[in-house]
Amino acid sequence: MATPTPLLKDELDIVIPTIRNLDFLVMWRPFFQPYHLIIVQDGDPSKTINVPEGFDYELYNRNDINRILGPKASCISFKDSACRCFGYMVSKKKYIYTIDDDCFVAKDPSGNDINALEQHIKNLLCPSTPHFFNTLYDPYREGADFVRGYPFSMREGAHTAVSHGLWLNIPDYDAPTQLVKPRERNTRYVDAVLTIPKGTLFPMCGMNLAFNRELIGPAMYFGLMGDGQPIGRYDDMWAGWCTKVICDHLGLGIKTGLPYIWHSKASNPFVNLKKEYKGIYWQEEIIPFFQAVTLPKECTTVQQCYIELAKQVKAKLSNIDRYFTKLADAMVTWIEAWDELNPTGENLAKLSISNGKTK
Repeated sequence: MATPTPLLKDELDIVIPTIRNLDFLVMWRPFFQPYHLIIVQDGDPSKTINVPEGFDYELYNRNDINRILGPKASCISFKDSACRCFGYMVSKKKYIYTIDDDCFVAKDPSGNDINALEQHIKNLLCPSTPHFFNTLYDPYREGADFVRGYPFSMREGAHTAVSHGLWLNIPDYDAPTQLVKPRERNTRYVDAVLTIPKGTLFPMCGMNLAFNRELIGPAMYFGLMGDGQPIGRYDDMWAGWCTKVICDHLGLGIKTGLPYIWHSKASNPFVNLKKEYKGIYWQEEIIPFFQAVTLPKECTTVQQCYIELAKQVKAKLSNIDRYFTKLADAMVTWIEAWDELNPTGENLAKLSISNGKTK
């Protein structure tokens, strides 16, 4: 009996940021091996990262990033998992799935291994309902539908740009919550996928995340974090706030819920507190900024929206700290670098950026 071709086999890249050997891929082999991996090595570029045999991958370290982007490499974070967004930039596929190297295969309530990638793909390939909430969750899933009172004119839904997955075992908590609840574990498996309503922000976690790169890729910039920056652990949050505002403006949808992965280890809450300290204060002003942001109707592409957002960040958040002036400039640099590596109207396959180590 012929093995069915995995969904989107030639249209999806898996992006993994790491500082260590990728032994965790052995567990994911049944689900990941058919796909191409982009590994972004953080930290010391002279260190050798071992990848299990049998995977098709490219590996980029800091030297590669500097060589490919030149001066624009300054927009890519160092010594922080935010470096993963470089993988989004050099990918040539329509879809991206990104996962952290401490995330393992979870099991559903029946004890079966969860193919997280397959569920993300299903989420991305069916519409979202950002403009009108369906109380029976995702109406496009088998066994569900639109409930009574849902307007028929809105049942086609919107294109899904992002699929945000969740985690069993170690929850994605901030440092203060980690310190208060050091033994708390998430054991609840909720069999649901929801569209986040238009006008509602959410805390996006980058450890189990998929998105349509063609629809929203340029907005998935994970900011300036880590080495030399006053803040960390807000990389995915920043990308999520920017992405949600732009998705709302462009009429795109974001889903959250299934699939689950098993988050294997909790990071050090004291180290996390040092990274998050300023962000915990700053977010009380950042969130109202994003809640109030409006983008002009002339902004019809993700790039145009993002450049406009960068202008507003510089104008309205720089009074909090000079960091936001630097971040706004990096947002513009990111878009310039994205457009250089992804020129529109040309054969992307001919781009000579394959400076990573290909296997």
